[in-house]
Amino acid sequence: MKVLIVDDSPTIRAALRGLVQKMGHSVIEAEDGSKALAIYAQDRPDLVLIDVVMPVMDGYEAARQMRHSRPDEWVPIIFLSSKEADQDLDRAIEAGGDDYLVKPVSFVVLNAKIRALQRIESTRTKLLEMSRDLAAANRELESLSRQDGLTEIANRRYFDSYLLTEVKRASRERLPLSLILADVDYFKAFNDCYGHQAGDDCLRRVAAALKAVGRRPADVAARYGGEEFAMVLPSTAMEGAVDVAKSLARAIEALAIPHARSSVSTQLTLSQGIASLIPAHDTTSESIIEFADQALYQAKQQGRNRYVLSTGK
Repeated sequence: MKVLIVDDSPTIRAALRGLVQKMGHSVIEAEDGSKALAIYAQDRPDLVLIDVVMPVMDGYEAARQMRHSRPDEWVPIIFLSSKEADQDLDRAIEAGGDDYLVKPVSFVVLNAKIRALQRIESTRTKLLEMSRDLAAANRELESLSRQDGLTEIANRRYFDSYLLTEVKRASRERLPLSLILADVDYFKAFNDCYGHQAGDDCLRRVAAALKAVGRRPADVAARYGGEEFAMVLPSTAMEGAVDVAKSLARAIEALAIPHARSSVSTQLTLSQGIASLIPAHDTTSESIIEFADQALYQAKQQGRNRYVLSTGK
């Protein structure tokens, strides 16, 4: 450990230095509380042994400022004093100290105190590591709970939650909101022709294309269900949504996934329904989904491999 010894007496500092070095620790020194603060900030010691009564700044005030300067870290502070009244111990703890020893301090007592504090610090470090690991695991679980297992884009649960949030925000701020629902054309026939493994791979590639065309962080691509996908486009008017739909169609075309059983193309295609509006205070996420779904139905009725804009009725 790196131990900061703070005492206005050179003799006491020398005695303490000898004890601490005998224990195998390194030592840095200060002669008053003010200088101790500067050394504390610069050298970041692992333990502080500090006298209570000193010129310029006493040990209590120095300890308080040390705690204030590094509130997220725990550096053990042991007060040293020739007094042993109960109120002195109380003041030491209140100032942020961890222990209070009466001078002169013996090697056995000081060594025992430091070893005990080392064990506490070791336990604290392990608990912090466990806490960080747990927080990371919770973040990972939260991420997985939002993710579709096959395509690794947002799942239906997160889509429903996100769309609801964005509808409320758009209504409150009077901003446009667009939703695209997209369906892989003749996907059952694709599965029957190429097999379910090829079908799964197809859905993953479509999902990746969908995610790629949503360039802004707020644009969320989701698997809506089966071979149906969705794209939530906050702060996006109809023209912007149409641009995204066109980009998605080009991206799917660029994949060049063969589809021998399709009635509209020799390659995989999508049908898309677009809903775009500025939500009113009573607009629901379900109504926007219904608008986009109606447009998607019309796209299929009109021959598939196209997009249709919702009339909002």
